[in-house]
Amino acid sequence: MKNILFLALLSIPAFAGETQLFNGKDLTNWEGDPKFWSVVDGAITAKSTPENPVPHNTFITWKGGEPADFTLTLKFKMTPGDDKKYTNSGIQYRSKVIDASKFIVGGYQADFEYGDEYSGILYEEKGRGILALRSQQVVIKQGEKPAKPILEITGKTGDDKEIQAAINKDDWNEYKIVAQGNHVQQYINGKLTVDVTDETAEAPKSGVIALQMHAGPPMQVQFKDIILTTKD
Repeated sequence: MKNILFLALLSIPAFAGETQLFNGKDLTNWEGDPKFWSVVDGAITAKSTPENPVPHNTFITWKGGEPADFTLTLKFKMTPGDDKKYTNSGIQYRSKVIDASKFIVGGYQADFEYGDEYSGILYEEKGRGILALRSQQVVIKQGEKPAKPILEITGKTGDDKEIQAAINKDDWNEYKIVAQGNHVQQYINGKLTVDVTDETAEAPKSGVIALQMHAGPPMQVQFKDIILTTKD
């Protein structure tokens, strides 16, 4: 009886509503351009080369749903492909597929790059642009035009230089995104990078999760340990 009870307890998930979005082996339940996306060393990998450049920002999208309120955690790694040392990518959430044939996605993006300025910012791809710079606490208010909201800086999440210093440019990092109602927070390696309350009519309440491969010089970006946690 004790053994049966023990086995039953082992079958219970560690957290209710936790879903592993990537199986570590193949791109089951993900859709992206196979010219750029594959699985390498147990990680979702996007790679561009001088012979195979990215003509525009391209995305691989998780096909398992359009979550609303959640916590998303994953690990990411950047590898520049030449001496320009350029890598730019991000995690789309509460987003939408704009052109399925060209693998184009728009919406909230948790940004990261090999440089020293944009990792951790909240950017809206194909939308309102930068909504919060790193270390900013922001309330987004309705502007005269949807594309030009009023960004009210209400505080700081921490020291910008300390957040940047905690990012491993040549190794794995952890990104965490928390979305609840119109409030979103982003963390890199445990440091809160932005805290945003979007009070506009354009504020997305749910949408797809996707990973970005940015146009530009040759580069490689990798993602693994992608876990979505909801209250369901």
